[in-house]
Amino acid sequence: MKIIYPPDQSSESIHRIVAEAKGDVVFVGDPRTPVEPGSRMFERMAQVVTESGAGWVYSDSLNHPRIDYQLGSIRDGFDFGPVVAVSTAAAREAGTHNGHRFGGLYDLRLRISEKRPIVRVPETLYRDRAATELDHDARFAYVDPQNRDYQIEMEAIATDHLKRIGAFLEPKFRPFEPAKNRAGFPVEASVVIPVRNRERTIEDAVRSALSQETDFPFNVIVVENHSTDQTGQILRRLADSRLVVHVPARPDLGIGGCWNEAIFHERCGRYVAQLDSDDLYSSPGTLQQIVDALRAGPYALVVGAYTLVNFQLQEIPPGLIDHREWTRDNGRNNALRVNGFGAPRAYATSVVRAIGFPNVSYGEDYAMALRVSREYDVGRIYDSIYVCRRWDGNSDSSLPLETANRHDLYKDWVRTNEIRARQQR
Repeated sequence: MKIIYPPDQSSESIHRIVAEAKGDVVFVGDPRTPVEPGSRMFERMAQVVTESGAGWVYSDSLNHPRIDYQLGSIRDGFDFGPVVAVSTAAAREAGTHNGHRFGGLYDLRLRISEKRPIVRVPETLYRDRAATELDHDARFAYVDPQNRDYQIEMEAIATDHLKRIGAFLEPKFRPFEPAKNRAGFPVEASVVIPVRNRERTIEDAVRSALSQETDFPFNVIVVENHSTDQTGQILRRLADSRLVVHVPARPDLGIGGCWNEAIFHERCGRYVAQLDSDDLYSSPGTLQQIVDALRAGPYALVVGAYTLVNFQLQEIPPGLIDHREWTRDNGRNNALRVNGFGAPRAYATSVVRAIGFPNVSYGEDYAMALRVSREYDVGRIYDSIYVCRRWDGNSDSSLPLETANRHDLYKDWVRTNEIRARQQR
């Protein structure tokens, strides 16, 4: 047995490998990552293919555990490692689509997954030089304009898959009726800032929110999640009638749980706008622009664009993240393929109260945006209205592999749940 290394991942290259396969299992490798097979790597992976009826098998490698595949693991960046075992019969049964320049293997994987299991072997079967940490290039590759042709193709492949499994959403939306959203709110908008142990940045964030200039009343709700540093003391010094500092009764809340505390607070406004505790609005007009967009739709959800900066607020690559890959016709389908919607996000409070945020500290925003977009149209602001700091205190900065795997597994579960819900529509 040997590993076959395609010269690229075009449909033509993948079709040739499948057509010319001699055995029941073909091993497909990534030529960019050298692999040192373990003593029985080929036999073990082939055994799992044969005995489980799997169409596609992958495994852990030395010092690099992976996560299990599920219905929602449809992102093209899923980490299978640099070698996979593919059932020849399953590949031929699934078929290979002609004309893909980049996504031949991705298309084959999704087609196989529709009919056969995709199975992880949680055993160390080989050694490789795969990276163990996420980097900025990988994290933001899907919004890099240089990758636009690649992303368009991947979006088309994922969309066709969703259609085949009955999870595709036509561009038909439930009307958002703001008239039902008028009574009982003390202000028009609330800026929501969940925070725990951000003594270096919380004052900047709060002052950024309080400096907003609007033609409507607003407040700033800071959910102070039992910080053990000076965050609480700093907030107590920021005396302002518009500032609401709320300490939850429970000590076990994640960021999503803090959002629930804010949206159900008696002083919460008709609309709620995101501001993370280490970020800033880019100008005093940001909140007005957000609320104007929500009203104009009218929308239940509006997503803006942001600029990446370092701790000193100097722009860093890739700079502007505007998610221009979004389209009204297909954005909420493609959102199942990528890992985010963008920022800042703002919602109609009545809508998010009816749903509730999951009580987690990673992916709570993605889960909510997917859920809202299942029913409602989404408004977009493509100008940079938000400054996102990347620094060593970020929750997604320089993640160890175990944490990255846990995050990926959760987002895959969110997608699984969302796909199943869409299949019921």
